[in-house]
Amino acid sequence: MKGQDLGPLVGCHNSASGGVHNALLEAKSLNATASQLFTSNQKQWRGKKISDEEVEKWDLAKAASDVKVVISHDGYLINLGSHDKELLVKSRVAFIEEIERCLALDLDFLNFHPGTATDKNPERCLDTIIESLLSFAPLFEKKRKLKLVLEATAGQGNTVGHTFEHIAYIIESCHRKIPLGVCIDTCHIFAAGYDIRTSAAWDKTLKEFDKVVGLKHLDCMHLNDSLKGLGSRVDRHSCLGFGEIGIEAFKFVMQDKRLKHLPKCLETPQKEARWEDEIQMLKDFYYEKH
Repeated sequence: MKGQDLGPLVGCHNSASGGVHNALLEAKSLNATASQLFTSNQKQWRGKKISDEEVEKWDLAKAASDVKVVISHDGYLINLGSHDKELLVKSRVAFIEEIERCLALDLDFLNFHPGTATDKNPERCLDTIIESLLSFAPLFEKKRKLKLVLEATAGQGNTVGHTFEHIAYIIESCHRKIPLGVCIDTCHIFAAGYDIRTSAAWDKTLKEFDKVVGLKHLDCMHLNDSLKGLGSRVDRHSCLGFGEIGIEAFKFVMQDKRLKHLPKCLETPQKEARWEDEIQMLKDFYYEKH
């Protein structure tokens, strides 16, 4: 997918209520070319398998839409870096089930939060995340389209993954053994202390990411403005242009040669959702340079 000119790949997190295919129907109604969804209830440990009937409905909805890239987001309970053995086992089982649902739907990416150091030991947490990810290698022995993408975090509480060094440590330890990349969330990296408010600031941040992690590992993005300020370590999303980041940052994302072709999904607040307008605005930014 990288290097291919598929036009602007933009969308948002779509509701799969009533069936996963409904996420694609919603994406189509918003003129989206990318989509993100939960394949199962994100607040429960166990999710049901995807049936053949659901796959058929999914395929029909996909064919009838303009969606070219689909991303799953893992459940909120999963913590691949937990120090609690029982919770770690449950997290790994739930993640395997998520991978299986993604494979059944032939999705492009499975986005996941790295984990939380509930014992306040980030080094131990990072090593446990690596152990978890490597344990999934047998699921990828056959060549798969699906790629796991590690989402950069805001660093709220005891979460890990808020520094490029954290992300690089996980990527370097795993990417040769499992298909693993990175998802940058604009709100998260801004809250974590990486300035992206101007073109110059974005350029500096991307150069740092390339030096520490490598831009070759960047596969997709979440586009969110931030309710809180630079380095706040608080994960609170805002609609594009209505937060502390500002609209110039998102214009840069849609036009910079390093980022413009990556799939991008909005996770802006649902109660204030302007998804159709935001998607069109992002497309307009892209076409200003084409």
